[in-house]
Amino acid sequence: MRIIAVSNRLPVAVEREETGLRLTPASGGLVTALGPVLARRGGMWIGWPGTVGTDVRDIETELRLQSQALGFELKPVPMSKEDVEGFYQGFSNEIIWPLFHDLQSRCNFVPDYWTRYIAIRHAFADVVLEHVRPEDFVWVQDYHLMGMGRRLRERGLGNLMGFFLHIPFPPPDIFFKLPWRNDVLEGLLHHDLIGFQTPHDVENFLDCVARLLPAAKVRRRQRVIECDASRRRCAIGAFPIGIDFEQYAKAAAGPEVTARTQALRADMPNQQIILGVDRLDYTKGIPYRLRAFQRALRRYPELHRAVTLLQVVVPSREAVPQYQDLKAEIERLVTQINGEFTQPGWVPIHHVFRSLEWLELLAYYRVADVALVTPLKDGMNLVAKEYCACQVEGNGVLILSEFAGAAVQLHRDAIVVNPYDLEGTAEAIRRAVAMTPGQRRAPMNRLRGLVRRQDVHAWAKRFLAACGVREECGQGAPSDAAPESHREDDQELSGHVHT
Repeated sequence: MRIIAVSNRLPVAVEREETGLRLTPASGGLVTALGPVLARRGGMWIGWPGTVGTDVRDIETELRLQSQALGFELKPVPMSKEDVEGFYQGFSNEIIWPLFHDLQSRCNFVPDYWTRYIAIRHAFADVVLEHVRPEDFVWVQDYHLMGMGRRLRERGLGNLMGFFLHIPFPPPDIFFKLPWRNDVLEGLLHHDLIGFQTPHDVENFLDCVARLLPAAKVRRRQRVIECDASRRRCAIGAFPIGIDFEQYAKAAAGPEVTARTQALRADMPNQQIILGVDRLDYTKGIPYRLRAFQRALRRYPELHRAVTLLQVVVPSREAVPQYQDLKAEIERLVTQINGEFTQPGWVPIHHVFRSLEWLELLAYYRVADVALVTPLKDGMNLVAKEYCACQVEGNGVLILSEFAGAAVQLHRDAIVVNPYDLEGTAEAIRRAVAMTPGQRRAPMNRLRGLVRRQDVHAWAKRFLAACGVREECGQGAPSDAAPESHREDDQELSGHVHT
């Protein structure tokens, strides 16, 4: 059984050069998870190559070369400028992204976005149908393509199909604001298995099914929940995604990252480094975090000259007015806080606005005494897990938003905060900074152990096994197919882009 992975983007980065287009392998959790599985099975990845209005024939040679290097085929879905504006920037990121993150006031419900979305999901489905074989397993990824399963079934595809949502799924009172809610919900139920990040997302989805599709029958099994709707039986479960722990931990302990870590420590001597790493996005709660840090400096003078906040913001969608406003607000707050508290030899906030090279990022993770991961809402937030993996000395403290999906797994040994509670977050900063190495080591070691056990390879294996696809895709993966929310022996779970 081959695996046909379908996502908005191909696992390659397209770079324009004077001689034309050049493709290089992309990084990220999804590529790490699915790449080895596809390579072992001779699989295929279908997605948009990232270029606008480019004839796919212009990159066929590069795609073949990358396919050989990766060990699986790459099949592009071309998009025009109008497609990108209507489907990706419009429907996906001006409607679904804010709505599913409980920020419905930021939604822009333009009817033409939905029209373009339907056209693109048909285009993706056409490419799948062109290349799929009867025995293939089709695995659709994330919110951009929620309705593609329905299109494939309408075209007669009878293959096993799975869908995994990487972002949160909202409760009914928010989901119902989507004008096309029934179409989206029924489109998801055409898959054989729907995977979510947390049990809370599963319950939100089932609540929506119960209210919008009252004829649907739901049965709660030990391992997954079964739903009979749209004349099909669909299994539903929580499968929290992880990271490639060994890759991060090994690189973080390597000589190059060690040297960079020592240089960073020398630049900020006798201070505890508090780290924030986020993509520029309103869901990440960066202004709230900065105000909480400001409040901590005002309330606890002992933090002066003792801590430095290193806030990394990775540029994203800078042409969009909302993101321009967010960038300006962050810069204004940084200037205000530094102007209020800076002393000779000490600047309280170091603001980095650029993408980080991977080893540089690992050095930031390793040098940080405290990680401040406080999104307003996140499906998982892999920064929290990456930070733990890179804490090779085991002396770090994780401050984590209760609204990040990762909190379901990591809450026992992190300091969990409500990011809207500035006083509570300020107190959490003071508490984390005051912890001794002895108080930090045991919680961080437990966090690292959990992130190691529930890594990205275990995630892929669990999901595939729950669909009946057996795959030895990593060491340390559980031997059964249970979603994390239904494993009886997992006492660490309660009932959580890449930047």
